Amino acid sequence: MLAVSQWAFCLRVRFRQQSASLARPFDPVRSLPVLWPMLLTQEVLGMSQSIKGRMPDEGRVGAGFDIRDVRIPPVRLAGTLRVPKEARAFIAFAHGSGSSRLSPRNMAVAEGLNAQGFGTLLFDLLTSKEESDRTNVFDIALLAERLVDAIIWLDRESPASGRPLGLFGASTGAAAALVAAARLGDRIGAVVSRGGRPDLAGQILDQIRTPTLLIVGGADHGVIELNEEALTRLKGPKALQIVPGATHLFPEPGALEAVIDHAARWFARYLAAGAPTSGSHG
Repeated sequence: MLAVSQWAFCLRVRFRQQSASLARPFDPVRSLPVLWPMLLTQEVLGMSQSIKGRMPDEGRVGAGFDIRDVRIPPVRLAGTLRVPKEARAFIAFAHGSGSSRLSPRNMAVAEGLNAQGFGTLLFDLLTSKEESDRTNVFDIALLAERLVDAIIWLDRESPASGRPLGLFGASTGAAAALVAAARLGDRIGAVVSRGGRPDLAGQILDQIRTPTLLIVGGADHGVIELNEEALTRLKGPKALQIVPGATHLFPEPGALEAVIDHAARWFARYLAAGAPTSGSHG
């Protein structure tokens, strides 16, 4: 078998070669619905309001888990790794455009998964300089490559090494998670999308065999239809879960709790020790 470092190098080369074939049948920025910029603004405002007055978990030991500040190579992206005792699997998060590792919704989902024995990694997909160029936040190939870098790091330098791994993507991060899952094959056991734009994965959708759950708010009109269409193209185990009455950011009472419950069930099902996965490097 290849050593981890050799595997990581080969995977990087293969990823860059296949990324060149990522179909871009349209300009993602121009193709986003008219309401999308407003949703991104709401995401940032909601994040600011939720974080205001809240001290970060840096350097603390939570109830039954460790919290570690980490840097993901090769560009040293900031991240937070939460490691429950006897973690059964780890989930890497991909935030949406206009957000970061401090997304209050992703943080809430991560904490819910931590409580059920899953380790989590939340990290910034872009550097501060990269974020200043708005085209980068919609560059799905770049965002997916950052997720691949994170998985390589988790396997090589973290307690997640050798454990089952899953991906959780929100908004545009869902497309990045799906593209990364296609590249990583069997190493990713499950993907969950929250209010995602899986359509932005382009033709890669037709190659994905990783078990995938798409969670969408029942009042998130337009995004529901995009997820329904994407569901028909996925090749592996798949499901579309509608949260009744929920809008794009799931701010309604009980909506985010429903997301956590659905995600935890999906990850528990497909990331159980020894559970087969249907992904492939081929």
